[in-house]
Amino acid sequence: MILSARHINPPLKVILRTLMRIDDAAVAEVPLRGPLILATNHINWLDAPVGFSHLHPRPLTAFAKIETWDNFLLRTLFNAWGAIPITRGQVDFTAFRKAEEALASGKIIAIAPEGTRSRSGRLNQGYPGIVYLALRTGAPILPFVFYGNENFKLDIRRNQRTEMNLRAGKPFRLVPPASSLDRHTRQELTDAIMFEIASLLPEDYHGYYAQIGNGHHRHLEYIDLTV
Repeated sequence: MILSARHINPPLKVILRTLMRIDDAAVAEVPLRGPLILATNHINWLDAPVGFSHLHPRPLTAFAKIETWDNFLLRTLFNAWGAIPITRGQVDFTAFRKAEEALASGKIIAIAPEGTRSRSGRLNQGYPGIVYLALRTGAPILPFVFYGNENFKLDIRRNQRTEMNLRAGKPFRLVPPASSLDRHTRQELTDAIMFEIASLLPEDYHGYYAQIGNGHHRHLEYIDLTV
């Protein structure tokens, strides 16, 4: 039998909620279908299983580093989730084409602009791949964050249940620049997305984006996804 998300996610959710106290009220703010880009932070290995299991049955996909498929168990899991393998450190046109196809079919794709785990929970600078995808497809972006799971290993040693929080922000579309999309502008747009992510997190998690002002709002058009 080929495993799918409907086989894996319900029991996985039960297991995760046994190990942790998960505040998932924000899930109700995520539409049941796309096209939609979830712009997330990336703390550790728990982000993916919590996200996929708690957003089920939404048609969710995400990028995952191609090395994940070297491990049989992880390959089975991420194939069941329909994740998209991506080669880090270069522009992976195949991965982005699959992401565009996923959005065109009404899926939701989770993207962590940081590109790798922070482990501490403090935000690192984002990379502009999410900007390319959002502008090419016109898909709206919904900031969605996790935090608290950075304490999981320590809590397990103390025989404590980790408190993990999920939060959703305001949906928006990027406002494309009137001029050419040069490197500086791409990073400005990326940072605008990251500031929206940071604004959902406690101050200690802001990291690279500790200085949150209002200037980034000029790159965003807030929208109502319920209309």
